[in-house]
Amino acid sequence: MLSPRQLFLQHQAQTTDFPLLLEVEKAEGVFMYGPNGERYLDLISGIGVSNVGHRHPRVLQAIHDQLDKYLHLMVYGEIVQAPPAQLAHALAQTLPAGLDNVYFVSSGSEAVEGACKLAKRYTGRTELIAFDKAYHGSTQGSLSLNGSESFKRAFRPLLPDVRHIRHNSFPDLALITSRTAAVILETVQGEAGVRIPAPGYLEALRARCTQVGALLILDEIQSGFGRTGTFWAFEQFNVVPDILTCAKGMGGGMPIGAFISRQEVMHSLKNDPMLGHITTFGGHPVSCAASLATLRVLQEENLLGQVPAKAEAFKKRLVHPAIKEIRHLGLMMAVEFNSFETLKAIIDNAILKGVLTDWFLFCDHSMRIAPPLTITFPEIEEACALIMAAISEEVRF
Repeated sequence: MLSPRQLFLQHQAQTTDFPLLLEVEKAEGVFMYGPNGERYLDLISGIGVSNVGHRHPRVLQAIHDQLDKYLHLMVYGEIVQAPPAQLAHALAQTLPAGLDNVYFVSSGSEAVEGACKLAKRYTGRTELIAFDKAYHGSTQGSLSLNGSESFKRAFRPLLPDVRHIRHNSFPDLALITSRTAAVILETVQGEAGVRIPAPGYLEALRARCTQVGALLILDEIQSGFGRTGTFWAFEQFNVVPDILTCAKGMGGGMPIGAFISRQEVMHSLKNDPMLGHITTFGGHPVSCAASLATLRVLQEENLLGQVPAKAEAFKKRLVHPAIKEIRHLGLMMAVEFNSFETLKAIIDNAILKGVLTDWFLFCDHSMRIAPPLTITFPEIEEACALIMAAISEEVRF
C-alpha cells in the first residue's frame, strides 16, 4: 500500500518542484506533529490562517454542534440559516457604522473577485487601481491586481483596465481619477514583506478616492482578525473603507472569506442583472459556525491585548548581525536578511530544529513570522532560541 507521501507525490497536483514534504498527523495549539513523533512549532499559522491556534477547543465545539444540525443546504443567500446570519451580525459589530452588509464566500481570492465586481457594478466604471508588490490572490481577476509581473506574464491576457501605482507614493494618488471604479490596497502589504503605510498615506488615499468618487477597497485577508493587534488593521490608521475583504484567519482553520460594504452598495448586485454574484459554498454553515467561535475567542480571551507584548518578545530575542531589519505591525512580521540563499538555508535549518517559518512571495530575503496569537511567551522564547541557533550555524561573520 502506498504511503501518504507517495500518494501526495504521484496524484496530488504540485505547485513547485521542491515542496516542504513535512508529513503532519496532528496539530494542536502552536504545534504540528509528524508520524514519528516529530514536533514543529508553527510560526506561520498556515500563512495567517490559524490565528487562534490549531484546533482551538471552542472552534471544534462549534463545528461539532453544527455537524449535528445540517451541512450544505442551498446556494448562497436563498435559505435563512443561523450560522451565517449570526456571523454577519457579529462582524458588523466589529466595524464602523455603515459597514454592515456581508457577502460570504469560500476564500480570499473569491472575496477580492466579489469586491471588484461590486465596485464596478455600483460605480458604473471600469478602471481598477492596485499597487506595486500587491498580492490579492491567484484567480485571473485577482491575479490581474497583483503587483509582480513574474507571477502574471505566463497567464496573460488578464483583466483589462487595471493600473498599478507605487505604494506610499503621494504623487501617484493623482492617477486616481473619475474613471476609477475602485482602488484596492492591502492595509498592510503581506507578500511584499510586511510594508506598512507611511504616516498620513491612507488618509490621503481615502480623501482622493472620496474626491473622485472611487471606492476604497481594503484587503485584510492577511491582516484582519487580530493579526496586527486590533481586530482590523485599518483601525490603526484613521480611515474607513467602502469595501473590506477578509478570509484566512477568519475561520479558525475552516475555509471562508467575505467582502463587506454598506447596504446601499451591496444591493447593487441584486438587479441588472439579478444574482450579480453567486457562490455555491459561500456562507457554509460549518465554516460560519467556526468563524463565529473564532471571533468570540478573539474578543473574550484577551488575545488582541497580548499582541504588542508578544511582538516585542520576538524583536527582543531576534538580534543578530545577519538580521538587517524587522518590520511588523503586531504579529505580522518580516525579518530581513541579505539574500534568499542566506534565508533559505536558515529556514531549512530551523525546520530541522523543529520551527516552521517561510519567506514572502515578493520579498524572498525576509523571513515570515506570523504565529498563532495564542502563542505563549515560553513558546516565543523557544522558537527564537532555535531560530538564532539556525542563523548562527548558517551565517559566519
